[in-house]
Amino acid sequence: MKRKELFILLTLAAINFTNIMDFMIMMPLGPQLMRIFNISPQQFGLVVSSYTFSAGISGFISAFFIDRFDRKKFLQFLYVGFLIGTLACGLAPNYELLMVARIFTGLFGGVLGAVNLSIVGDVIPFERRGQAMAIIMGAFSAASVFGVPFGLWIAASFGWNAPFLFLTVLALPIQLLIFKVIPNLSEHTKLQQHNKNQIKEVLTNILTNPNQRKAITLMMVVMFGHFSIIPFLSPYMVSNVGFTEHQLSYIYLFGGIGTIISSPFIGKLADTIGKLKVFTIFVLLSCIPVFLITNLYQVSIWIVLLICTFFFAMSSGRFIPAQAMVTATVFPQSRGSFMSIISSMQQLSAGLASYIAGLLVEKSSSGKLLHYNQVGYMSIAAAVFTIFLVRRIHAADGSKF
Repeated sequence: MKRKELFILLTLAAINFTNIMDFMIMMPLGPQLMRIFNISPQQFGLVVSSYTFSAGISGFISAFFIDRFDRKKFLQFLYVGFLIGTLACGLAPNYELLMVARIFTGLFGGVLGAVNLSIVGDVIPFERRGQAMAIIMGAFSAASVFGVPFGLWIAASFGWNAPFLFLTVLALPIQLLIFKVIPNLSEHTKLQQHNKNQIKEVLTNILTNPNQRKAITLMMVVMFGHFSIIPFLSPYMVSNVGFTEHQLSYIYLFGGIGTIISSPFIGKLADTIGKLKVFTIFVLLSCIPVFLITNLYQVSIWIVLLICTFFFAMSSGRFIPAQAMVTATVFPQSRGSFMSIISSMQQLSAGLASYIAGLLVEKSSSGKLLHYNQVGYMSIAAAVFTIFLVRRIHAADGSKF
């Protein structure tokens, strides 16, 4: 990996870290927010999902103009909006304004990931893109290791809004890094034919290109299989496995550490032996912890942490090669639009997975969660289906992965 490329990737990873931490920190803040704002669990769920739906909508809309702009300038614009939205969350005095702030933040945060991946696709050659994606994915690990435990600590010490104010301060030097490190990327705009009906052009590209539709479907199913078990992971650990709420942070801590250790290895392996092969291997391996997690009973905390850490590491093993392949299914002049559409569809797929899981899971009279194992079987079925889907996509130039 060249030094210049590494600096670019680390800057993009820092952007992803703040974006992911901003989203993740909302869920463990639930008890505080429900108490302080006197809101119901349903209202809290709405303020969490408002970000996801806002991000999904903005990702879809931005697909129709994202490739008309220099990647760096558009990234700077988005990050300023994200910074303002995060600050507004930290200053929100009531539930209603917090909801507005979360929607506003989602409008910008939902597109950041797509622009980041587009930049990776533009500046990193395909033969090194697996390692690049591993660095970008490392932001999720860092958010899990640092974001959740530290966010909970400063929220308990200084108030629920402290994590958002901390992120705002952290985002300021990252904005400077974008200006200093990220190069201007406008070659894709020269390749485009700026017709007057950009919306029609973007939709036509996807609707008439079976390869792009299959790539979108692949990422939607990957996200569906992963996210279906996430919303009830913590409640199941507390009600069925015997975790305390304090011990839940250990799942994210060790899971994040496991991903930090495994991601560089997975990225290098994908570049060495092939992204398709690595994707297939880790999809099959990921089914093991999914089955174990959704069928757990009261066992030692260390057994649970080992299983959950294995789950997080194997999940990154799916996403790293999948994202590397998908960025290559489209030419540079359309990559921003395409990745924005994918980001939008993944957000909606995650929402659908959460909704279906909620329909399957029930609470018994004793407080235990029932039918979580059915959610696990659904997740495993989706994962196995992606092995079939990934073999039906190819690079934009027609070459096989």
